[in-house]
Amino acid sequence: MSADAGPPRLDWARDGRDWPNRDASRFVEAGGLRWHVQVLEPTDADAPTLLLLHGTGAATHSWRALAPRLAHGFRVVAPDLPGHGFTSMPPPDGLSLPGMAAALGALLAALGAAPALVVGHSAGAAVGARAILDGGCAPRGLVGLNPALLPLAGLAGQLFSPAARWLGGVSLAPRLFARLGESPAVLDRLLRGTGSSIGEDGRRGYATLVGNPGHVAGAIGMMARWDLRALERDLPRLPVPLLAIVGARDNTLPPEEGERVRQRVPGASVETLAGLGHLAHEERPDLVAARIAAFAAQVGAAVA
Repeated sequence: MSADAGPPRLDWARDGRDWPNRDASRFVEAGGLRWHVQVLEPTDADAPTLLLLHGTGAATHSWRALAPRLAHGFRVVAPDLPGHGFTSMPPPDGLSLPGMAAALGALLAALGAAPALVVGHSAGAAVGARAILDGGCAPRGLVGLNPALLPLAGLAGQLFSPAARWLGGVSLAPRLFARLGESPAVLDRLLRGTGSSIGEDGRRGYATLVGNPGHVAGAIGMMARWDLRALERDLPRLPVPLLAIVGARDNTLPPEEGERVRQRVPGASVETLAGLGHLAHEERPDLVAARIAAFAAQVGAAVA
């Protein structure tokens, strides 16, 4: 059973009434969780499956414009990660990187989905990489959008984990952060901090998320248990090609992270998008979709 006690979570009937791509949504029981998953079907029944994995603190709404574009050539599967959005909260270990990767494998098995391509944003790229390394899926390639695949360098890396663990141990933290998130000024400051400029529909989705204590608890719990050292050690044996797409204006992860990834993963390639930030896929979904499609064709993950 899912460990779903704790702060109040989002309610689909209330909070999901105008959720982007709502018609593609379904709820699936897998790995002890009740998952919210969006599946966008292509016109070609033989089209390969593409898996989209959002980052920490986000949900499927972040794919609102990218997923329909990708669905022209793929069967797109996009879940809310454990503890995020409308997916239930797992036990504490289920918010760790290996825990999320294992849960994702259970979801894919329940869906009967075998992704030909995995696309992950920020921490979602790490979940995808861990799932591939652990045998939860076997795609032909991995795309990281501003990927968070390596421990933060310097002082930030030394301070992040202890601070996140401390927050994770404060029971009132989710409610306090959600109360702060209800302020339009606070939300605007958070979004500006990504280096991206997104439309009102995207802002509305993030307002729903950051104002919900249950979702905030999932994001804090994920950060508190996030340890990329094992992934850093294992990345050189990633069995599939990796493309990192990096926004040149990313204020969340320095664009130089792309070069660190390239040095760590043999054969990895990096593409930099000028003028875009950490939410590049929300700013220019057309441009990002074209890059993903080109990479899919390159690695044999697209319809011939």
